[in-house]
Amino acid sequence: MRLFVALDIDSAIRRRIAEFRDQMRAHAPDVRWVNPETFHITLQFLGETQKLDEIKQALQTVRGSVIPLAFRGTGFFPDPKAPRVFWVGIVSDETLQQLANAIGEVLRPFDFKRDDGPFTPHLTLARSGSGRPQPVRGEQPAAGLRAVRSKLESEPPIDFGTMTAQEFCLYQSVLSPAGAKYTKLATYSLG
Repeated sequence: MRLFVALDIDSAIRRRIAEFRDQMRAHAPDVRWVNPETFHITLQFLGETQKLDEIKQALQTVRGSVIPLAFRGTGFFPDPKAPRVFWVGIVSDETLQQLANAIGEVLRPFDFKRDDGPFTPHLTLARSGSGRPQPVRGEQPAAGLRAVRSKLESEPPIDFGTMTAQEFCLYQSVLSPAGAKYTKLATYSLG
């Protein structure tokens, strides 16, 4: 099973981000746009594993507070000059980082590794090439994402709204040519 741990987002914020995504799609038809039904904030990607029951039990031990989240601004990975991933920014207080750290800590015995560098909360809107922030050998940045960047340079940062996360979830991801399909396997309360 291919698994990840994430926060869901409120339907009103999902709708505003989806409308913005639809506006930007016209500028970048050469990239893969994320389906709004799958918008989420990844806290820990686990990848392929057969340890579902053990992971569920470990995640039950995580304690955290409710998390204030603001969805504001946009950006690109690895950087705006060579865009491969287009995202909406997420602003929070220390409770988001504390939750990500706590999840990483309880999953450490399973050898799941966090990405290198600091945790950068974001909501992915589009990907090019392999979809990884760092290019695979021979991949080039997407021209369409450069066009999106140019369009947004003259715009003020966009505020999509705020919410309070009351829970985090364990998801299964099934990849297909039509895009990933996510199934919620478990929910864990915060606060």
